[in-house]
Amino acid sequence: MRENDPTHGEDEADGGMGGERRPMWAQLLSSLFFVYPTSLSQPSSSSPVPLVLPLTKHRSTLQYLTPLSYGSPSQPADLVLHLGGSSLWFDCSSRTLPSSSSLVIPSRSIHCLAAKSPQLDSLIFSYSPDQRHACRVFSENSVTETRDSGGALVRDLVLFRSTENEISNQALFFTCSPTSLLNGLASGAKGMVGLGRTRSSLASQFFASYNMQRKFCLCLSSSTGFALFGGMATEAGPIAEFSRSLTFTPLITPQNEKLPSEKFFIGVNSVKINGKRLTLKNGGGIQTELSSIMPYTSMESSIYSTFKEAFLKAAVSMNITRVTAVEPFGLCFSSRGINWSQVGPNVPVIDLVLQSEMVKWRIHGRNSMVGVNGEVMCLAFVDGGVNLDPSNRIVIGGYQLEDVIVEFDLDTSMVGFSPSLLMSNAACSGFRFSDMASESV
Repeated sequence: MRENDPTHGEDEADGGMGGERRPMWAQLLSSLFFVYPTSLSQPSSSSPVPLVLPLTKHRSTLQYLTPLSYGSPSQPADLVLHLGGSSLWFDCSSRTLPSSSSLVIPSRSIHCLAAKSPQLDSLIFSYSPDQRHACRVFSENSVTETRDSGGALVRDLVLFRSTENEISNQALFFTCSPTSLLNGLASGAKGMVGLGRTRSSLASQFFASYNMQRKFCLCLSSSTGFALFGGMATEAGPIAEFSRSLTFTPLITPQNEKLPSEKFFIGVNSVKINGKRLTLKNGGGIQTELSSIMPYTSMESSIYSTFKEAFLKAAVSMNITRVTAVEPFGLCFSSRGINWSQVGPNVPVIDLVLQSEMVKWRIHGRNSMVGVNGEVMCLAFVDGGVNLDPSNRIVIGGYQLEDVIVEFDLDTSMVGFSPSLLMSNAACSGFRFSDMASESV
């Protein structure tokens, strides 16, 4: 497969994962979306060292924030990370000074049409730019699940750091969205940054702008973590030894999706607790989303009921005492008498069995239990309700992703995950990249 081609990854998402291959005009739009004017900085001709986004967990909302500086003069803004988000958007009205480098994308231009795809009119090439009106595209607050189409698509300078602390200034597309869309985001947040499988996500723009291999890794933490972008992100530096222990599973396209999804899904064939397989009503083959927005893993009611009862039975056999549940959790235990190890409280071990019995995502107490006070800890999985959408049967939340290195390879449509870093006396907050988490460029 070709590298350094901003269109081929989208082809794979559409055609290489069970969908139809996109027509040629759609492939052309993918490349045209990343054409930059001479008035803004040009894409790099060679791959730099990996770029890093520092991440900080917000205590009350449990959202993951990253600081980005944008515009001229450059102004910092905290953005909420959305792993499966389709785009980048700011509340540009919060700037103290307007940006002199901001270019508003005109309506009906090729960039506007590309940003709105795949909902495109088949007669797009008969259109000509409407310089009188700004391109208006949808922005989504995935926390409150609200959308707004009043935001203008712009292209402006955004600053980033590399893993060697080099500063890069790059022109990117994003939406200037209304202030009302900030409702539900962490206090002080000024927008959202999506890393999803669309040409307008921050990850895709990174790959195209810097001619990067289409890989990124995520290392979430209860305090400070990071995201790394670039083919060498996990092959050198402080996380190299952990990247060699990654277990890989295919990224899949949900069967009910008519259009390629921007979100990341894996297939879970079965669930085990302390080595015992659960009998699930759907018989296995569960389409499972990876999410940084969902605080804790959510399961469709029938799956959650079976899961909770099996976990309770295993916990009781370990002399763990059940207590009254604390919202939003459905199963809680007394902390008294529970021993601890380097991977958290000694509770039943959860295995998500993936494409074969040999490929498992093992979840220990650090990622399965959450303390609600000094005397009570709860199973960090919640009832997602009755959901007829098969793509939402299980959503793995941020808490279960913490202190685990998760690598997304969009060229091969694979995702790799490490064992808990705590098993090696490490943590996502311990890498030098996280030292930048409180800094703005």
